[in-house]
Amino acid sequence: MADPISYDDFAKIELRIAKVLEARPHPNADKLLLLQVDVGDQQKQIVAGIKQHYAPENLIGKSIVIVNNLEPAMLRGEASNGMLLAASSGDQVVLLTPDDPTCLPGSKVK
Repeated sequence: MADPISYDDFAKIELRIAKVLEARPHPNADKLLLLQVDVGDQQKQIVAGIKQHYAPENLIGKSIVIVNNLEPAMLRGEASNGMLLAASSGDQVVLLTPDDPTCLPGSKVK
């Protein structure tokens, strides 16, 4: 188990529902995809290491959970403005998604 964190530390993380608008392979990396997502009040790009697990065309229109307030980073020359959440079990990677399709982009996850 990782070191425990306080509730105040956890409360700093802004989890939101995002809808994938576009998905394409990263031009300079074999394992990365570039996702354009709608977070309700804005659109942003996220770089995600899920190319071996998801075809870009299968992600379009999908609702996912993201860390919305992650510090921006440059990954192989592309800006990433958040991080999607996924679970891993053995070799399988599964995106975290709301179980109700009516959950709107920008909805807070608590």
